[in-house]
Amino acid sequence: MSDANERIESAKRKAAFRAVADHFNSSMRFVGIGSGSTIVYGVEAIKAHLAANPPPPNHMNWFVPTGWNSRKVIEEAGLLPIAFDSLPGDAMLEVCFDGADEVDEELNCIKGGGACLFQEKLVACRSKKFVCIADYRKDQKRLLTNWPSIPIEVAPIAHASVLRELKLLGSTNAKLREHSLAKTGPIQTDQSFYIIDAPFKTLLSALDVKNGHDGSGKDGVWDVDTLAARIKQINGVLEVGIFAGMNGVQAQRAGLQGGARPVAVYFGLEDGEVMVKKAAEIE
Repeated sequence: MSDANERIESAKRKAAFRAVADHFNSSMRFVGIGSGSTIVYGVEAIKAHLAANPPPPNHMNWFVPTGWNSRKVIEEAGLLPIAFDSLPGDAMLEVCFDGADEVDEELNCIKGGGACLFQEKLVACRSKKFVCIADYRKDQKRLLTNWPSIPIEVAPIAHASVLRELKLLGSTNAKLREHSLAKTGPIQTDQSFYIIDAPFKTLLSALDVKNGHDGSGKDGVWDVDTLAARIKQINGVLEVGIFAGMNGVQAQRAGLQGGARPVAVYFGLEDGEVMVKKAAEIE
């Protein structure tokens, strides 16, 4: 492993351990576990915490995966997975730990690079709080700065019509995500859906809109919330890889359960430190 890769992996691990130390405890019953390389360190941190702080007698810690990969990570750590659709109807997840492909200064996220976005959003929105773990490369002022496109999960039968609609919205080079070996065809999610990767111009934030910028799609310029809602309206779209809107704290105050936007993001930095960005509601 190169020095640069070692720094990145070290940054992810330190961010994960800090996030778990701040937001997990052994008395929690249901905890969401996201997908991707960063969350491997989150599970490692949870396992270490439970070893040092055993749960109360007769208490079970259950971990809700966002896909097949995260379920395997949970199982390999010796923790107990429970499927999302096996949760008791009145149960809320105390916290969900997940990564992101890019995070803006308002804590909006792009997710879905690993093709698990629908289940990731299900778990985030069933959680009292979504805590995001990332490395320094993911920290940007606006979405679609370094990350090139928005992942969109679509029904296979509708993928061509969704591509056409996205072009009308200004994504002139949206593409169906395929395996590197062309003959194996499109990548399929755990729902057997396809993923479309749709590039757009850098997205405006809520602050940009408040300051008078037009995020309605004119000249292909969108703000985060408007574009997410517009794509979701397209027939055949299951979910959009923009995690925005309310966070869990805001949702519960509004009488809802959880929210797609994180309450805090833990960025592992190159110098070995961890930078924490929190939503205003929990600062």
